[in-house]
Amino acid sequence: MNSSNYYPATYDLKRWLPGTRKEVALLGWDQPDIILFSGDAYIDHPSFGASVIGRVLEDAGYKVALVAQPNWQDDLRDFTKLGVPRLFFGITAGNMDSMVNHYTANRRLRSNDAYSIGGKSGFRPDRAATVYASILRRLFPEQLIISGGIEVSLRRLAHYDYWDDKIMPSLLESTNLDYLFYGNAERSIVEFAKKIDEQVSVDEIRRMPQIAYRISPKDSLPMFPDRKTINLYSYEEVVRDGSKHAQNFRRIEEESNVLLADRLIQQHGDSLVVVNPPDLPASTEELDHWHDLPYTRLPHPRYWKKPLIPAFEMIRFSVNIHRGCFGGCAFCTISAHQGKHISSRSEESILKEVSQTIQMPGFKGYLSDLGGPSANMYRMEPYDRKKCLKCRRPSCVYPTLCRNINVSHQPLLNLYRKVREIPGIKKAFIGSGIRYDLFQNERARNDRSLREYPEELIRYHVSGRLKVAPEHTEDHVLTNMRKPTFDQYIQFSRNFKAVNKRYGMNQELIPYFISSHPGCQLADMAELAIKTRESELQLEQVQDFTPTPMTLATTMYCTGLDPYTLKPVNVARSREEKLDQRRLFFWNKPEEKQQIMIVLKKSGRTDLIPRLFPGKQLKHVKTKNKKRSNR
Repeated sequence: MNSSNYYPATYDLKRWLPGTRKEVALLGWDQPDIILFSGDAYIDHPSFGASVIGRVLEDAGYKVALVAQPNWQDDLRDFTKLGVPRLFFGITAGNMDSMVNHYTANRRLRSNDAYSIGGKSGFRPDRAATVYASILRRLFPEQLIISGGIEVSLRRLAHYDYWDDKIMPSLLESTNLDYLFYGNAERSIVEFAKKIDEQVSVDEIRRMPQIAYRISPKDSLPMFPDRKTINLYSYEEVVRDGSKHAQNFRRIEEESNVLLADRLIQQHGDSLVVVNPPDLPASTEELDHWHDLPYTRLPHPRYWKKPLIPAFEMIRFSVNIHRGCFGGCAFCTISAHQGKHISSRSEESILKEVSQTIQMPGFKGYLSDLGGPSANMYRMEPYDRKKCLKCRRPSCVYPTLCRNINVSHQPLLNLYRKVREIPGIKKAFIGSGIRYDLFQNERARNDRSLREYPEELIRYHVSGRLKVAPEHTEDHVLTNMRKPTFDQYIQFSRNFKAVNKRYGMNQELIPYFISSHPGCQLADMAELAIKTRESELQLEQVQDFTPTPMTLATTMYCTGLDPYTLKPVNVARSREEKLDQRRLFFWNKPEEKQQIMIVLKKSGRTDLIPRLFPGKQLKHVKTKNKKRSNR
């Protein structure tokens, strides 16, 4: 593809964070203050965590270098080429957890990596944060090493690892990191850099919010005024007893979401892992400032003559408008990383970025996304924030809509209308997922914006296909997922069709579904197949549940228990069980029908066969003698 569609004709290399000795010298530096290592290719855009942290530290006055995708398999020159930083090394696996990036739900190695040139895999190791930390500790044993990003956020305490199928210790225990930063830590990382630069006491650093560290049980803990210290079950205890791991999860999730959280401590052998409370959510002014830093919004020029980076293609004409999500979905990691409290940018900041996007090479009038973790949570803040200070509820919308959350869509409608009026914008699509339960509720009778939003969304902001996530059809499975009923999806689907008919459009609604989620059995997947068949849904966006650390669903998968009730939950664990469930997504494929009927007969649910395949007789079903795995 012609690079002129993506990149300008000329560039100034000094506009990017340096990653080589030549680039450091070009800036006139003798030594960087901070050297960052990232598992992603370097894309200087506010959608990429390493770039954001680099720019935020640069804005605070520090000389920051960024080494992207260092080679961990050769003589390790990428780790030594810039020498030793004046203050510290920083590590991130990248925008994605490296294990999710590398492996399918069936633990098969993927051949692609959206965050690398050409979408090719092999540019980062498994467990990238651990590998980078181990290498740096070996090469620079006395140097300060910290880590952040999604991979370490989810592993700050003992956690279940799906790929090794066991409870693993905190990354602080297994990597000898000095400090771990969890969540979006722009504010904390700048405060940390200043404290290290000023050589303040270790106790003062250990009082910072949103960090974790490791100490000896003999060491004294710094005081945290007005906060409790919660002692979780130890690593050794949770390895032996799944119910204790489940109970730990409940405390961790609650403290991830409460505004005035308590400090958590977990013993690992002869060490204590200490997790300080999260910082308060970012203000609008802070978000605006961080997005307004001098990003080039482009990959580093070293990539310009190489195959394109898919992740850059996906986001280059998108604009993020807020962070956080209060949906609390059981399988989602946003709660553990960003938290449930919404921080929104101002209209002015968003419109400014839209105007910058219009000026990018190759822009033809279409924004690919104007959204966030959930597209329609912009400016949804509590009526009374004081009530949230000690609220430990994991979701503001499930099982019922919290009376304290303002779900008005008027600020979002105002924003959409102003974006549409900008010269050069032909269409602003909404690519992020929407929550239809935020406007399909009892408040819609009295809030005009809730009635207007779906029509305006469907009429002006759909690219031909709108993706939503009902996830399942069966109520008890949806309860385990913390998702609204399937009836809500049917209601939205009817509205979607009505709006299309009213305006003479022919757009598609694409639902997402998950198989093998804890609480879901084979018969539930058969019911899903039957109901989606009856609703004439084409199942395109489907996936098998992949357990990721620090989620409710993963804890249920690991322990077989609901952490909030400690009642048993049915779990499909073996590869064969998971494949059998996933197969039911493809009931409409002729090559799958016979095997689906075999599976239903083996499970004792032959009653579902004529409902799923009308006209099929049981005598046509032949079974094979095949041992099932009972792992």
